Amino acid sequence: MNETQAGRVPIDGTVYGVALNARAELAAQADAFARPPYGKAPSAPVMFIKPRNTYLAHGGQVRVPATLREIEASAALAIVIGEDAYAVRAEHAMRHVAGVTLAIHLAESGADYFRPPIREHCRDGFLPIGPAVTPLTDRGLPDDLAIDLEVDARIVSSIRLDDAVWSVPHLIASISSFMTLRAGDALLCIGTLPASRVRVGSRVAATAPGVGRLECVVEHEGGRQ
Repeated sequence: MNETQAGRVPIDGTVYGVALNARAELAAQADAFARPPYGKAPSAPVMFIKPRNTYLAHGGQVRVPATLREIEASAALAIVIGEDAYAVRAEHAMRHVAGVTLAIHLAESGADYFRPPIREHCRDGFLPIGPAVTPLTDRGLPDDLAIDLEVDARIVSSIRLDDAVWSVPHLIASISSFMTLRAGDALLCIGTLPASRVRVGSRVAATAPGVGRLECVVEHEGGRQ
C-alpha cells in the first residue's frame, strides 16, 4: 500500500475509472458522439486508469506546479474488489466486492474524451482515496446513495448511485468479460457532476452516508504562493 505523511491508502491494486457513467454526462455529449468518427454514443463502459503515482491517503496534500492556479475535482464512489473476477455474470458480481471507499478524481482543466488525457489526469497525488474500505452489508449498495463533493466546507456538487447508466454489477460483468479484476483493485463507478473548479489553497472533501469522509488540501509545490 502507498504511504504518505497523512497515513495509508486503503487499496493495493489498480484503480480503474468509468467515464460517461452518469446519465446527464452522457446526454450532454450526445451531439459530439453523433459526429464522426463515433456516429453514436458508447454502448459499453468507457474506462480510464489512475496509476499508482496518483494515489494519496486521506488528509494528504495535493502538490501542483505554480503554473496551475486551479484544477478540476469530482467525488467518486470506489468499488473495491475482494476476490478475483473474470467472466463474471452480473447476478454474481457483488460476490467479488470487498466493500466501498471514496475517491477524489482530480484533473487539469481542459481534458476531454477525444484524446488520452495522461498529463491532465495522472499528476502525482491526483487521486486521494480512502479513508478506509467499508464492507457491504447484506443489503448491498442502496440505489439512492448520495456522493457529495465539498470545497472549503461547502457542497458544490452531488450525485446518486441510481444516476448511473451502468450499475455496479453490470460494470463488473462487462469489464471482467475481457480482463481480470484482481483482489485489491478499485473501480470508480460514478462521480459528481459537473467537475468543480478548485483553487490552490482549497480544502476538498468527498462524503457519502455510511461510507465516510475523505479530505485533501490543494497546495502549490513548495507551499502556498
